[in-house]
Amino acid sequence: MINKNILITGGSGFVGINLIRFLLRQKFNSITSLDIMDFDYPEKGLINHHNCDIRDKNVLINRLKGIDCVIHAAAALPSYKKSDIYSTDVGGTSNLLEAASYNGVSRFVYISTNVVYGIPDSFPIDENYELKGKGDYALAKIESEKKCEEFRGKEMCITILRPNVIIGPERLGVFSIFYDWVTSKKNFPLIGMGDNIYQMLDVEDLCDAILLSLKAENEIANDNYNIAGEVYATMREDYQAVMDYAGYGKRIIGFPHQPVIWIIKILEYFHISPVYSWIYETAAIY
Repeated sequence: MINKNILITGGSGFVGINLIRFLLRQKFNSITSLDIMDFDYPEKGLINHHNCDIRDKNVLINRLKGIDCVIHAAAALPSYKKSDIYSTDVGGTSNLLEAASYNGVSRFVYISTNVVYGIPDSFPIDENYELKGKGDYALAKIESEKKCEEFRGKEMCITILRPNVIIGPERLGVFSIFYDWVTSKKNFPLIGMGDNIYQMLDVEDLCDAILLSLKAENEIANDNYNIAGEVYATMREDYQAVMDYAGYGKRIIGFPHQPVIWIIKILEYFHISPVYSWIYETAAIY
């Protein structure tokens, strides 16, 4: 496996750079990164990086020559415009699958998300739970999964991974709000009282799951998998642990979730909400 030619889309992003570092530690010696952004990390000299927009199928057909395995982590995030979300997440995934098929790629790992399940009304959630994602990002991810399923069995083994909220080095995103409050030595307001269990995922565990997907027999790898942390606690405990580590003596302050959600919905209506709907509607139930 270490002699396989691995290509990672979104290599300059949070998942991408952590996966590249993970695979380098595993002694993989041929790693190619594709990203629309520059690759400005110390590992730059250890991999092949190409600035590339996955919406350009002709470029992908050329870049995938000689590639054995594709790990597709590139995506337009929920904060992007609707047109960019669909053209990148759906159109880009379709282009990548076609280019992979054209070049005889044998393994394809698609990094999807648990937001494809929408706002769950029962737990636990397994891989057969109805896909009823809410918002353009979730709906685009569902469409992208359908594209992957269309290519299964066409001489390509395709693993779809649906990770929970991923945390780890280089991660900011919505967590940047929390970190700003912590470093500003303020108490942090939580949606809900924080007594609900919220199962997140360490990016290192996601990397382990990706590696297992590459190594597994076809009949196992050619499937969909939910990925989440084995060890987890309540929202309050997890966030308070970070505040305790900061050492400023600040606390998590919980608020009844329904009034807070209505306030955020109003802010969202005026396009000034700091978070999108899936985050604030699941924060108090997971």
